[in-house]
Amino acid sequence: MSILRRKKLVKRVIAFAMFFGLAVYLGKVAPSTEVGWVSAILVLTVYLFAFEVVGVDVAAVSIMVLLGLSSLVAPLMGLEKGLVDNALLFNGFSSNAVMSIIAVMIIGAGLDKTGIMSQVAATIMRIGGTTEKRIIPLISGTVGVISSFMQNVGAAALFLPVVSRISARTGLPLSRLLMPMGFCAILGGTISMVGSSPLILLNDLILNSNHALPADKKMAVFHLFSVTPIGIALLATGIVYFVVAGRFVLPLTQSKLTEGGDTMDYFKRTYGFQAFYLFEVVVPQASPVVGMSVDQLEKYNGVRVIAVDKGDGVRLGANSVDRQTAIGAGTILGVLSSDTMIGPIAEKLRLQILPQLDVFSDSLSHVKAGIAELVIAPGSSLVEKSAREIWMRKKYGASLLAIHRGDEIFNYESETDVRDEKFEVGDVLVVHITWEDLARLEKDRDFVIVTTEYPHEELRPQKIYHALVFFVITLCLVLFSDLRLSVSLLVGAIGMILTGVLNMDEAYKAVSWKTVFLLASLIPLGLAVEKSGTAAWIAQQTLSVVGGMPIWVIQLAVAALATFFTLVMSNVGATVLLVPLAVNIALGAGANPAVFALTVAIATSNSFLIPTHQVNALIMGPAGYRVPDFMRAGGIMTILFLIVAVTMLNVVF
Repeated sequence: MSILRRKKLVKRVIAFAMFFGLAVYLGKVAPSTEVGWVSAILVLTVYLFAFEVVGVDVAAVSIMVLLGLSSLVAPLMGLEKGLVDNALLFNGFSSNAVMSIIAVMIIGAGLDKTGIMSQVAATIMRIGGTTEKRIIPLISGTVGVISSFMQNVGAAALFLPVVSRISARTGLPLSRLLMPMGFCAILGGTISMVGSSPLILLNDLILNSNHALPADKKMAVFHLFSVTPIGIALLATGIVYFVVAGRFVLPLTQSKLTEGGDTMDYFKRTYGFQAFYLFEVVVPQASPVVGMSVDQLEKYNGVRVIAVDKGDGVRLGANSVDRQTAIGAGTILGVLSSDTMIGPIAEKLRLQILPQLDVFSDSLSHVKAGIAELVIAPGSSLVEKSAREIWMRKKYGASLLAIHRGDEIFNYESETDVRDEKFEVGDVLVVHITWEDLARLEKDRDFVIVTTEYPHEELRPQKIYHALVFFVITLCLVLFSDLRLSVSLLVGAIGMILTGVLNMDEAYKAVSWKTVFLLASLIPLGLAVEKSGTAAWIAQQTLSVVGGMPIWVIQLAVAALATFFTLVMSNVGATVLLVPLAVNIALGAGANPAVFALTVAIATSNSFLIPTHQVNALIMGPAGYRVPDFMRAGGIMTILFLIVAVTMLNVVF
């Protein structure tokens, strides 16, 4: 056993001994045997989550099964019946919260599949500028708004490659951009009641708590935008914090993520190409290229035109650029050429070479396009035809760079233009192509696709209106109807599937089943904590410490407790465990129990101090962050979050 594993084991054993001692103590001081057992299981849950003895979803399911087994061994535990009625044990899987989370994930995947999110990202790249103070608010604000209606880890994952490309283009270290983006993705989840799992879950927990409350104390549920003023204030605080203090708290680390925008480095690593590089050039008014066709430019100058922007959008792929495409003044070209030839070519033709990809940085990144190898299949209809004859670039979206035939290689240096070379069976064609076009060629019997390791994500921009229509319908149902949240959201989810925005397999893949099982399995524990009187007992103990203080101090203590819990366990688990506790504390202090419950659901997003949140875990590796980096930047953010959240809760409610 390695020293590291031995230390980890020793730490777990020591922690288990401490938690076991705490469980025994709580069992002795608890007012009843039932409360003692529930307290012990509560301590076990915190231990399993905090030290990750098993996966959090496995831990949650294990706790659910343990609660179910209590019915079998109730007499041995000194109980009359089990801690949870087995008839209610699996109700969490059909709960409003679980179905709502599933639907939100599918809707988010549908919007992403249409390319809406990519268009947003491309817009940011065009107007982001080159300074931290301009880029951080733009990226962070956009991610924050997007995460208000899709899972924050999904919003962060969507923007990770975008931020990486912006980092490469501007020269700003990735570590200076990813943490603000990640933190604001978490903060954005507090803008609406569907922005984070705790807020989706909250109304269900309120309804469960209402069963144990007298009629005059029952709580009203929250509406979709009930939390919006609080969430906007928190998001604005995060943005201002990083704009003002970012240069002091953000680390300068070496990124571990390979930049996607540097497309030719990717080509070289994958295919060994040394001759071709991607360049972006602008055609000035005085250039002799003005009035030429793409074919005339390519024929005598040793370049391949991959993409064209004539001021009306990027033309790339099948049915976009062909050899007759005219070049006008101000046209921007994406060209492939050698690094030794591009300078003399640009000088001769008076072209302006941009220092790096700008307009085409997204569309020509390695996640969208690249170099592929195709083989002319036996029986192909293309045998004895040339690329020029079949209009290869226009028909297939493939720009021919070279042909490998046995020991022969035909390329731009050959005496005969490679595009005039007749194809033979077995010819290996090296082409530049978008991955979307390459995916279509896999179904074409004229080719055998050699390059299979490429991003296979198929966007469906033609479905953008279907996705938007059902997104708007869902929003209207949530806002203006009395339907349960889950039913309203499922209308949008099933609409995405029925209209072909997503197929059923893609919908299944969009759902984080780990989150579903985690949430559904913890709901019975929350039920046990509430019905056994454990929540009321812990509330009394808490009130005995802070009971004589002003209500806002008690509320701040509840928020701080939720913050601590969410650092050592999942925010879903912390919400399930603490909402019943907060309700009882509020009742004892004479405060509004619904506001205290909301305080918990919001404060469980206050997860910045250590990288235990999914979003923080996502950005840690690519940016090269260490735990002290989170403690330095996240420590101040944690305090600001508590102050702003409690202040806004009191102002709004």
